[in-house]
Amino acid sequence: MFHIFATIIGIYVALRLVPPLRWKASVKWIAGIFIVLLSQYHFIGRMVFGNMASPELPTGLLIFMGWLFGSFFLLAVFFLLKDMFSFVILLWRRFRRTRKPPFSPNRVNAVLLTAALVLSGIGVWQAVRVPDVKMVDITIKGLPSEMDGLKIVQLSDLHASRLLTGERNRAVVDKTNALKPDLILVTGDLVDGTVENRVDDVAPFRDFRAKYGVFSIPGNHEYYSSYVDWMKAFDGLGLNMLKNGHAVVIVNDRPLVIAGTTDRVAPNFGLPQPDIRAALNGIPDNAPVILLVHQPRGASRNAEAGVDLQLSGHTHGGQIMGAHWLVQLLNEGFVSGLYDVGDMKLYVSNGTGLWNGFPIRLGRTAEITEIVLHAG
Repeated sequence: MFHIFATIIGIYVALRLVPPLRWKASVKWIAGIFIVLLSQYHFIGRMVFGNMASPELPTGLLIFMGWLFGSFFLLAVFFLLKDMFSFVILLWRRFRRTRKPPFSPNRVNAVLLTAALVLSGIGVWQAVRVPDVKMVDITIKGLPSEMDGLKIVQLSDLHASRLLTGERNRAVVDKTNALKPDLILVTGDLVDGTVENRVDDVAPFRDFRAKYGVFSIPGNHEYYSSYVDWMKAFDGLGLNMLKNGHAVVIVNDRPLVIAGTTDRVAPNFGLPQPDIRAALNGIPDNAPVILLVHQPRGASRNAEAGVDLQLSGHTHGGQIMGAHWLVQLLNEGFVSGLYDVGDMKLYVSNGTGLWNGFPIRLGRTAEITEIVLHAG
């Protein structure tokens, strides 16, 4: 269905951009076919270069294709907005009997194409660069005074791949360790691709350092890429995967629960679905609970279960300003930042990386999140 929808968009963009051009018919056909083929970038990647989640292509080529596909996507949005605006103008002219605006289609299309190419280039750069540290203070009601000032670094959606390689991941690890965190918590989607293809790209994760440990959960992309093998590999890297389970760390003689669940897509692969009851089974009485859940949907159920702080990712913050409103609708209103859900705090990270199939960020920057807890 995705590829059919992409084809329709490709035909739409080709019809809006190519016919007004003063080119030979043969050149127009070549340009139109190129645009439609560009819309099938993910389908071609799946069929020829591995799979849709992680085509095994050189980094430079992934960046170039990401720029082209991002330009195509933005141009489609621009043409849609232009056509909507033109329809309104048409109605206005019909009722007001005004003259036709003195803008040629080619001139307008040239402006839109240039804007798409430039913005896509900026978006790719924002996507692949090492993210800045975002500082967040979270006050938790009932947090013991002994835990006031506890420093957590949350990483999410690292998406190690041929795009976000070991070199970038090394920089993320170094930047994280420099914060001297008490806890490092990773909220899923660490990789794209198989264990064999990602050995060097995930190797830096072994060097995460935190006073009370490093804990992680699977995201939906782990299930697309040999879930069982990755769980073993992550545990071998010292990431302490929490799959409907929890760990108890002692902070200044007081217990703190770090719990985590599997991802919502797990049943599609015959694997255990998220189970908050199992994750919290047997936790110490009156201990504050931090829950790692990749997708923020369902946060209200976790709040009712007694969770004090939920950390999530998955949304990438919407990636593009404006598109985040749609992502918000698809995730029960949660897309980026801090939310109150009953008595529970929910923080949704914009993500530290992103999927290589759409490496664009515009106005929704990636983050290494430094969270400092305060007693309410």
